[in-house]
Amino acid sequence: QVQLVEAGGGLVQAGGSLRLSCAASARTFSNYAMGWFRQAPGKEREFVAAISRGGHTTNYADSVKGRFTVSRSNAKNTVYLQMNSLKPEDTAIYYCAVRSSVRVGEITARSDEYHYWGQGTQVTVSS
Repeated sequence: QVQLVEAGGGLVQAGGSLRLSCAASARTFSNYAMGWFRQAPGKEREFVAAISRGGHTTNYADSVKGRFTVSRSNAKNTVYLQMNSLKPEDTAIYYCAVRSSVRVGEITARSDEYHYWGQGTQVTVSS
């Protein structure tokens, strides 16, 4: 069982920045690919970004490409999501997720391929 705790959400004006973090309880964190997803009110959960075990492979949704950056510290069992140039349409609850038992460099945008989820952190972008 892996526990994930997100932090860093809040209220920000359009054009501003936030940095989300997700701390994992796993002793083998470096064996896991990590993903970020978000869910806005009345909408389906959607993929935001993913990062491979070693951090060398990343993938982003088109809607955030060039504005968001995913990174990780395996020494700290933590994954980050740096969000710049935020827009009102980025308003959502953001979740991090773990995909265990992955090969080196393997990542996915499919939410059903992740095994553990955090409780989420609210990001609100005002216009």
